[in-house]
Order: sequence, then structure tokens, then C-alpha cells
Amino acid sequence: LVVYTFNFIDRVVIGIIQEPIKAEFGLSDFELGLLGGPAFAILYTLLGIPIARFAERHNRMTILAVCLGLWSAMTAACGFAINYATLFAARVGVSIGEAGCTPPANSVISDYFPSDRRASALSIYALGIPIGSMIAAVGGGWIATHVGWREAFIWLGVPGVLLAVIVKLTVKEPPRATAKAEAPSFVSAVAALAKKPTFWHVAFGSALA
Repeated sequence: LVVYTFNFIDRVVIGIIQEPIKAEFGLSDFELGLLGGPAFAILYTLLGIPIARFAERHNRMTILAVCLGLWSAMTAACGFAINYATLFAARVGVSIGEAGCTPPANSVISDYFPSDRRASALSIYALGIPIGSMIAAVGGGWIATHVGWREAFIWLGVPGVLLAVIVKLTVKEPPRATAKAEAPSFVSAVAALAKKPTFWHVAFGSALA
């Protein structure tokens, strides 16, 4: 939950403090839109699948900790941007790191909790969305107003790097429930999901949301 909270803090803070960024770099609304949209969404979406496949075969807590450290460091790097290009690059770095959050996190939660408790566990994890968004809105807005937009990125990003170390040292990799089974191929997994109406409902609902 704490990791996912940081995930959303670093994801949405740029939308909270975009006006002073726009003013300093003389950006158009279109350029701001690229920062908030494609700079984050494209690689975040595409890299989620290979990272998930990697997590099926390797230590998930290591993957999660490394990705947390990466996106947090890139968030802090946004505060050191010297122009639009470097800010855009740092934002892409945030998206690469954040792509490695939910796949291993969901997998680990599924192994930590039995099926009759899993929905509750995943719903608690999902609280990171509103909590992180609230902290980004209030905290990021306050820091940007009273100190500066660069400090907002730095102050919200650096703690995540420290959290990455804590996560790696304290959260154990649980035994896999399917340790003896070979992970299915991507094609066979998609084929199995495609036969389930619930999958399509959830996928389209998430896309609309």
C-alpha cells in the first residue's frame, strides 16, 4: 500500500504543479499535454507486460524495489530539469519505473493471501490511488506554492528511494503458489483470458476509467 501510494504521488504530482512549469519553460498547453499523457502512458503501458513476464521467473520484491527506486529517482530528477526536453526524459523515466509496480505487487499479494482473503488484500493495495493522489494534490501544491515546483518533485521523490531500500530489506519474497508449474506462454495466457467475458468487462471498464 505504501509503495502504491508513492506510485500515485509521483504519477500525478506533475498535473498539480504544471502551471509554474509552464510559466518557467514557456510551454504550450499541447506540450503540457505530452508531459501528462504520452510521455508517461506509452512506455508504462507497453513495458508492463514484459516486466510481468520477468516477475514470473525472478524475485518479485527485488523487481519492485528496483522499480520503486527508479521512478522515485526520476521524479526527483524532474526537479533538476534544465529545459523541456530533460523534463520530458525524466518523465519517461518515471513511466518506466512505475510499469514495474503493479505486476509483481499483485503477484506477491496473491501468494501472501489465500483466495478467500485476496479481494480484501487487493482492495487495501488499491487505496494507494486515492491516498497518493491526495498527498500529491495537497503536499505537491503546498510545496510548489511556498517553496517551488522543483522542490515539490525533489521532496516527493527522494523518500521513495529510501523506501525502496526498506522494502527490499524488510518485505520477504513469498513462496509461489504455482512454484511447481511452468508459467504459460503469453499467447496461451491471452487465449485463456479472451474466453472469459469478465476479463473483457474489467479491461474495458479500466480503460474507460
